[in-house]
Amino acid sequence: MSDTLIETNVDAKSAEFQKNSRQMVDRLTEIKNEEEQIRQGGGAKAIESQHKKGRLTARQRIAKLIDPKSEFFELGLYAAYEMYEEWGGAPAAGTITGLARVSGRLVMIIANDATVKAGAFFPMTAKKVIRAQNIAIENRIPTIYLVDSAGVFLPLQEDVFPDTDDFGRVFRNNAVMSAQGIPQVTAIMGMCVAGGAYLPVMCDHILMTEGSGLFLAGPALVQAAIGQKTSAEDLGGAKMHAQISGTVDFREPDDEACIARIRALVDKLGHPPAAPFDHKAPRPPKHPGEEIYGIFSSNPAKQYDMREIISRIVDGSEFEEYRAEYGQTVLCGFARIGGWAVGIVANQKKHVAVAAPGTGEKRVEFGGVIYTEAADKAARFILDCNQNLIPLIFLHDVNGFMVGKEAEWSGIIRAGAKMVNAVANSVVPKIAVICGGSFGAGHYAMCGKAYDPRFIFAWPTARYAVMGGDSAAGTLVEIKIKQLEREGKKLTEAQKKELYDSVRATYEHQTDPRYAAARLWVDAIIDPAHTREALIEALEAASLNPHVAEFKTGVLQT
Repeated sequence: MSDTLIETNVDAKSAEFQKNSRQMVDRLTEIKNEEEQIRQGGGAKAIESQHKKGRLTARQRIAKLIDPKSEFFELGLYAAYEMYEEWGGAPAAGTITGLARVSGRLVMIIANDATVKAGAFFPMTAKKVIRAQNIAIENRIPTIYLVDSAGVFLPLQEDVFPDTDDFGRVFRNNAVMSAQGIPQVTAIMGMCVAGGAYLPVMCDHILMTEGSGLFLAGPALVQAAIGQKTSAEDLGGAKMHAQISGTVDFREPDDEACIARIRALVDKLGHPPAAPFDHKAPRPPKHPGEEIYGIFSSNPAKQYDMREIISRIVDGSEFEEYRAEYGQTVLCGFARIGGWAVGIVANQKKHVAVAAPGTGEKRVEFGGVIYTEAADKAARFILDCNQNLIPLIFLHDVNGFMVGKEAEWSGIIRAGAKMVNAVANSVVPKIAVICGGSFGAGHYAMCGKAYDPRFIFAWPTARYAVMGGDSAAGTLVEIKIKQLEREGKKLTEAQKKELYDSVRATYEHQTDPRYAAARLWVDAIIDPAHTREALIEALEAASLNPHVAEFKTGVLQT
């Protein structure tokens, strides 16, 4: 037996395990029910309207496009969740994005959902498409666009049109992807109007179905602008663009024929050089992933061993732990996931007894807190992974960096800066999973969204904010009370409690992973038992990009 095998000490019959499992299943059930509702798009009437036009819905198109018996790994499903309610909402931001296999190739799919406001672009729609494109750019993923959109949602045009993460960036990315040799295939399967008409024409292959429309201005706008009367078909129909303007490469009679043609085109794509990351035949973990439900505790006061989580994600449950006896509140080590060699940086939630540097005095370091030694260790480990071309996986459950006199004297700011520097300048693929809390500067050091992870996932138990709910509510309430007192108002204890409960409820709502996913701070909320599968998908996507930049850190605070 390998001495790198993580032996499990889990008692699946214990009360704590059973309690954790029930809580996780309850949260997952809530998430999955909401996801199913989001997947209905604009609802039954809008779906029926799409069918009456002789068109499939976006999800039906994707189901026919991807390889039989394969899965669509959806990204950004919760985009725009609880947003734009004054306009009737925009489920999934009116567009569907995700990874799938088409003709055996891993591709990014971006599909307008015409059942949601005719596929119009809300502010979050543009941001979601851009995020999908950025993932494709970072990982060199061939991209398929299924276009069926009325263009910009005009009531919100000021938030859709002008900025660097708005509508125009989509076409800029089309051009950049083409220049980088990332294949792009576009199928116009409905309306494609105004500025949106540039998207297909900036791609490598353009397909168009009968009954679709491609024009900078529709018939009504043309008549209003220049007085010319024309039909939609004559102005920008598939036959005109195939025979007269020469804009489309393939004219197809319907959605099914168009999808068959896309699959045939993807089947002919060439294969770029492979990435330099090491890969071997995968081996399953020794322990079942479903046990993560019972091991993990979302209660900040509870401890659990992150090694038990790791053992249910990595190949063979084998983990080469780096400096295992030093800086123990951050676990670092080498493993394989789906055959891919990876370096893992994970917050340890168990308290550990250590000897204080210099004095040898015994002390306890709290799980989920990054101490000076742990930050130093993690920074060095990240440097090693970059030196040796090993992708990095970050598993978050972090309260932040340690504070107080002893921590400051030990150089916690300097060590934290070193870790943040190493993460920021890392050139190998970085993938983050927010399991529990991800608070303050600890979120940054563990490769939060601002540090360019190739993918960032969250469990339903994730919490995402500057600080935890109790601390934040206490601070915010104290500020509010002092403000009221300056205005001559005195609150009773009952009023203070009511204010505290109100502030805490608002803050807790904003730390929920669905709130983060709505704003695309995370790419997907995943089932903890399927963390391994999500990471394998992300690693396979990352392996499509053979280019690894030179690794430099600049000045390190040593």
